[in-house]
Amino acid sequence: MDAVLFVGHGSRDAEGNSEVRAFVSRLAETMEQAIIETCFLELEKPTISQGIQTCVNRGATRIAVVPIILFSAGHAKIHIPGAIDEAKERYPGVQFIYGRPIGVHEGVVDIMTARLGGADRFREETPGDTAVLVVGRGSSDPDANSELFKISRLLWEKLQVPWVETAFIGVTAPLLENGIERCLRLGAKKVIVLPYFLFTGILIKRMEGMLLDFSLRYPDCTFEMTDYFGLDPILGGILRDRAGEALQDEVKMNCDMCSFRLEAMKHIDHHHHHDHDHDHHHEHEHHHGHHHEHGHDHGHAHEHEHHHEHDHVHGHAHDHGQHAHSHEHEHTHAHEHAQAHAHEEHAHSHADDRRAASEAGATGGEASHRAAASPSAPGPVAAGADGREGGR
Repeated sequence: MDAVLFVGHGSRDAEGNSEVRAFVSRLAETMEQAIIETCFLELEKPTISQGIQTCVNRGATRIAVVPIILFSAGHAKIHIPGAIDEAKERYPGVQFIYGRPIGVHEGVVDIMTARLGGADRFREETPGDTAVLVVGRGSSDPDANSELFKISRLLWEKLQVPWVETAFIGVTAPLLENGIERCLRLGAKKVIVLPYFLFTGILIKRMEGMLLDFSLRYPDCTFEMTDYFGLDPILGGILRDRAGEALQDEVKMNCDMCSFRLEAMKHIDHHHHHDHDHDHHHEHEHHHGHHHEHGHDHGHAHEHEHHHEHDHVHGHAHDHGQHAHSHEHEHTHAHEHAQAHAHEEHAHSHADDRRAASEAGATGGEASHRAAASPSAPGPVAAGADGREGGR
């Protein structure tokens, strides 16, 4: 029997957890699977392991685990697959399929556009000195952060307005305050903050308070904030599709065989980034010869991710006829050979290349320093949605 287990993030804010449950309950009414359950990554029960146990107790022999998560970062890449690995050992007779997070999706851009009142209406009724600031949670995973910038660019393509900028509420830059200041320096007199969040919680309420502070600090400007995604039927359709593709074995992610994830699991409890605003309790039952059960009580907003860096040293050689050329380096490089390139008799050492690159880097660093010192430089603000000032 098939089951779908939706995994919410979990929040210290009871209202946010209730919204997750209400969302899944409403979604279940449109799905054909007999077993549909909800669980949470942290801060709320049931946990993933408890959710899986409930599905098994109800007779599930195949479980699609579908994250209600916007982007693939630490939770989607490490924590949820880790919980599934443990469940596979505990329930060898049950098949588990891991669904995809929401990701960069056209439907999400449609939700954002709807929060602004629709593209046509927004263009017609919004003053030309209005900026839209898309604000995400923030992650230590560069992929997840870059995807938010891509979403902002897609929104600009749909709206065709002067400015669609990007910022984060924590963990990484540019922060919300930097994003507001950038919009004002670009010439905006009105800033509409569009929270890239699924449900309410501590961070949504914090942003509401911050906008009041901005209004006092910049009395000549107007600040507004749209609704988060919430119980939007488009969001329900996306997650229903994610469950369907999992049960039809159409998921393209290959987490079962990911050597990087398996290696990262060995260090899962050693590289946390904390930005807490809540009490928090974890139960980890890793089959690595140890057991973790710990609690934190922090007075700041919570975000934890895992960041793993891999250093690769390459030693290789290319033999182009009589062109001998060896590499011993720790940098990335590319070779482009024209068709008419003649390989004459010579030996080429990359020691010269390294010296040239070092000299070029020094020159580039001096140029960057001069640009930073220029009075016309805009200061430490982020690039627009498309990498150009103004985000157009």
